[in-house]
Amino acid sequence: MGALSHIRVLDLSRVLAGPWATQNLADLGADVIKVERPGAGDDTRRWGPPYQRDAEGRDTLEAAYYLAANRNKRSLTLDISSAEGQAIVKALAAQSDVVVENYKVGQLAKYGLDYASLREVRPDLVYCSVTGFGQTGPYASRAGYDFIVQGIGGFMSITGERDGLPGGGPQKAGVAIADLMTGMYATIAIMAALTHRDRTGVGQSIDMALLDTQVAMLANMNTNYLASGEAPMRWGNAHPNIVPYQTFQTGDDGWIIVAVGNDGQFRKFVEVGGEPALADDPRFATNPARVRHRDELVPLLASMVRKFDKDDWIGKLEAAGVPCGPINTLPEVFAHPQVKARGMEVGLPHASGGIAKVVASPMKMSETPPLARTAPPTLGQHSDDILRERLGFDETRIAKLRADGVV
Repeated sequence: MGALSHIRVLDLSRVLAGPWATQNLADLGADVIKVERPGAGDDTRRWGPPYQRDAEGRDTLEAAYYLAANRNKRSLTLDISSAEGQAIVKALAAQSDVVVENYKVGQLAKYGLDYASLREVRPDLVYCSVTGFGQTGPYASRAGYDFIVQGIGGFMSITGERDGLPGGGPQKAGVAIADLMTGMYATIAIMAALTHRDRTGVGQSIDMALLDTQVAMLANMNTNYLASGEAPMRWGNAHPNIVPYQTFQTGDDGWIIVAVGNDGQFRKFVEVGGEPALADDPRFATNPARVRHRDELVPLLASMVRKFDKDDWIGKLEAAGVPCGPINTLPEVFAHPQVKARGMEVGLPHASGGIAKVVASPMKMSETPPLARTAPPTLGQHSDDILRERLGFDETRIAKLRADGVV
């Protein structure tokens, strides 16, 4: 039994931020019903290739992107623009602890599915809205996209190679980090609201915005600016105050990270590389000196690192006690002994007959561990089951709803 096996979640969200939050809840045991448009479903189902493959190795209609955020859920197709669809959502909300949605501000109010409307049928409901810019403010009505929010929220101003160097300029993250972090903050907020409800019997609405999250997650960069009044700059893979603390390309065209934290580690680094004299050079003997002479030192170190291959460097530096690590490709990540030991890759039987490979939850809990129980559902896979078990609909009524395009 998961920690949240007593919780029912009605998921009206799609794409990434909302589904990421509801997947967390599902991993922890919650019964999550994912409501999707008939015939289309979550936008990410079509964000491919690549796609999930069936038992014969043929592409299905489920994009890998969709698989990333929808395991352990059940899919119900429903036209919420219809009166019957709205009635079904309200009936399910009356039985739910949590509703999560990411429609534009005000859109669900037109259907009578906003927080004010649904708390009439479930007064202690926890209702989480996820938008680009929040429910208030001059940008509230705008659609929010992760890439744009990374720019507006300052992330790209501190991410990327330094101006003036090859490849210099602002850079987005390799994943939709504003979406993912909003999903994580939404999970925390939902859990806190449920705890408050259990103590007081009072539900509440949660207003999650991608921009708010993007600003908040800049952490010490925010406070560096607020304390000094000076905007932080981009440093690429280097560190503004420590040298060498960056990436280097190895002889086999691999990459390693070297994170020298003190002068003793620097000496060991250059000794392993066959250049011990660098540690005695007054320009490089101390960290303050290395920071001042960064532009002279780094090319010398880059040439030194080219002497050995990636695995050679990792072995030598680890033996010498120099903090280091490889920059792995994803095939290398999932072949890594620590990743394998932690069980981070999971194969789940898919409705197509194939196996859906997904990533396990990173939350490790001794009593109620999160489990990857079921593969991300196909579109409408559980519609009939949900309508029968939750609402008591018979086969005739379900058939009529399907004939009318409601489900």
